[in-house]
This record gives sequence, C-alpha cells and structure tokens, in this order.
Amino acid sequence: MNYIGSKLKLSSFIEESIRNSVGDIEDKIFCDIFAGSGVVGRHFKRLTKQVISNDIEYYSYVLNKNYIENNSLVETAHLIEELNSLHGIEGFIYTHYSIGGHGDRRYFSDHNAQKIDAIRVKIEEWYESHYINDNIYYHLLASLIESADKVANTASVYGAYLKHLKKSAQKDLLLKEAHFNISGDKHKVYREDANTLISKISGDILYMDPPYNQRQYGANYHMLNTIALYDRFTPQGKTGLREYTRSDYCKKSKVYESFEELIASANFEYIFLSYNNEGLMSCSEVEEIMGRYGEYSLATTSYQRFKADKSTNRNHKATSTVEYLHILKREIST
Repeated sequence: MNYIGSKLKLSSFIEESIRNSVGDIEDKIFCDIFAGSGVVGRHFKRLTKQVISNDIEYYSYVLNKNYIENNSLVETAHLIEELNSLHGIEGFIYTHYSIGGHGDRRYFSDHNAQKIDAIRVKIEEWYESHYINDNIYYHLLASLIESADKVANTASVYGAYLKHLKKSAQKDLLLKEAHFNISGDKHKVYREDANTLISKISGDILYMDPPYNQRQYGANYHMLNTIALYDRFTPQGKTGLREYTRSDYCKKSKVYESFEELIASANFEYIFLSYNNEGLMSCSEVEEIMGRYGEYSLATTSYQRFKADKSTNRNHKATSTVEYLHILKREIST
C-alpha cells in the first residue's frame, strides 16, 4: 500500500540502528505501538522472539491480525477464486462511494464498488456461519483492503477522490492474497489507544512511529475502515467521512504531554522513536523529554520521497527528508 509515513524504505536503517543499540535481538520482545500498515512489525517478526502490534485504526488491526498474528498455513486459494467469481451487488460501497451511487462520490468505479460489496458480504456470511475461522477471516479482509486500495480513484489517500477515473481505477478489481510469514506463535495484535495500552504490556524494544503532523489517519484512510468494518452509518460531507479517532499526536497543544506520558509509562528497556524534520515536536523537544528517563542518543538518515505538486495536483517532485530515530536506553524499575 502507498501509505503516509511508511517505513518500508527505512526498515534496514531501523534494524541496523536497533542492533547497534541493543545487540542480539533474537530473544527480544519487540513492540510496534503505532503499527499503521504493519511494515515494521512484519520486518521484525522474523528477527525477534515476539512482536506486539497495535494501532487504533480498524483497517490497521485487520492488516496486522493477518501479517503479524497469523502463524499457520491457511488454505484459501479456493476461497479467493470463489470471491473473484462473484457478481457485483449494489451494496453500501456502491451506494455511497461510487459514481453510480446517490452520493456521486468517485472513490471507485461502479463495477469495482459492486465487487467490493459482493466480496465483503460473502466474507461476513462465511464468518458468521463458522465456515471460516478467525485466521482466514482476517486474511481475506486484509486481502480485500489491499486489493481495493490498488483500484481506488485517489491520489494515495482517501481525504478526497479524483474528478475523473484514473487508469488504475478503471482496471477491474482482482482479489489477491495478502501473504504473511510464519514465524513463531506468540505474536499479539491490539487495537487500543497507545497511551492506554502501554501500561498493560512490557518487553524489550519499544518502537514508536506516531503521526508527525496534523494529518489524521482516521480521516485519510476512512474508506479502508469502512470496507473493513462494513457497518451502517450516514456518510458525512462531500467525501463521505465516518466518525474517526482524533489523535493527540496530531495536535500541537497535546503532542508534547502525550509523548512524555507514553515514555514515562513504558516498561521497555530500549525505546526508539521515528520522527522527521517536519514533525510537530522539534528535535530538541524530543531529546528533552527522552533525556529525563535515561541515556539518549540519535541516529539520522536522509532519503528521497515524493510530494504532489499542488499547482497541478498530478505532477510529483522529489524532496529530501531527514528521518530521525531517537533512542533511549532507560532503567527499568523493579
């Protein structure tokens, strides 16, 4: 998935920095407490003893239930084939988020919206009738989320849709399996506020990748939550928003206090914070907070990412961004 703040390209840098601080990590418990699409947790799933994954957004919970918590073979090729053969229906996604629906929203082509509806309804029917278990349920849902994202008529996020169907959105939806790695059986996935969960868990390595700025993930990925939850609500406004969690980490007035609360409550010896030079907290503010709780250090790397040119909303240009990995080795009270 094309995901805001994805650490896919930075995973090697993160691993190297963690190994430099921690040493061997094979017997360590690793927590990814702002998991998002789960790429960091997936990277460390094969390297550590246990991964704890958490995110407040339901689409993230579904993805990580599949990628992190699933650890046994699932035979789903025949199910995927059956789902791909379904005829579309005029369900919730078609009605509210396609051109043909009464809302005239253009997140998906009519055909793809109807196909999403048919697949989502069938997955739920199978689950409620106990034809499929939890592992397969989340595997199929994750597969649908990622496959639908590939044909979405957006500029990578769902804060708005494009006026005309782009080429990728004109392609027919094809459900593809969200394959996961098998590694141990102790991994755990949560869907809680990070500052609430932190007092309930413990481990060796805490990795934090909170929102950097005022972009709310619940708004930018509301469509994925709607597909995953497939509940009934009244979509609001031109873009069909649902109610969503507003993170304190996206608020200048709250982020400093929330961050320190999380650090103070963390029962982990090593804490790593990914942040960049566009964040609400400055580098010195992060250092000030983390330095109160132990030995602080910093690793940095520069990388190229692409930003849309606002003048055209289509062209893209490369921009250099500095990624900071703030490191804290703290004493654990006994």
